[in-house]
Amino acid sequence: MAGKFIVFEGLDGSGKSTQIRCLEQRLRDMGRRVDVTAEPTVSALGGLVRDALSGFTPRSGGEIAALFMADRVQHNVNPVWGIQKMLASGFDVICDRYYYSSMAYQGTVTDPDWVERINLDCPEIRRPDLCVFLDVDYERCRRRMEEGRAFLEIYENEASMIATRRRYYAVFEELKERDRIAVIDAGRPVEEVAEDVFRAVLPLFSGNDGEE
Repeated sequence: MAGKFIVFEGLDGSGKSTQIRCLEQRLRDMGRRVDVTAEPTVSALGGLVRDALSGFTPRSGGEIAALFMADRVQHNVNPVWGIQKMLASGFDVICDRYYYSSMAYQGTVTDPDWVERINLDCPEIRRPDLCVFLDVDYERCRRRMEEGRAFLEIYENEASMIATRRRYYAVFEELKERDRIAVIDAGRPVEEVAEDVFRAVLPLFSGNDGEE
């Protein structure tokens, strides 16, 4: 039986890594096989994206969006570690960031309609079974990043993060009839957030994975 594809989204510092680990353990406790992955990937294309995000190789918003899309296609179709391969092998795939990030981040600095089209119209980019958005305000994210980061990436400043959070909500409004999206207040204790995440995910495995 094919696995389920779950994407986590949120601003940097929203707690995605922590909540992904929590969900991974809950699913393993259920007897599920789980593959945790992320974008940008560890491929050569992903390396180009990371260099751009770090500011090491300056690129335009359009360049970054195109690189992300190309890396995303490879992420889906790679015959060894790709999303489609893992799902078909019965693994649930949990992905840290996906096309929602491109639409939110690069959608604030280049044509958002174009970013949307190159991702949603690409037949090799799979639609997730669920997107979990961990919503945390900028100030809380900033404090978390300052505690755990040696340097910040190009989008990790106040103006960009506030604009990106606003753009995320616009994207979710556009996609609400197309994609299943759970928005969760992640400014609370880790355990409370993890319970809400699990409640959002559980219907995927209960035989009732349609819209509520």
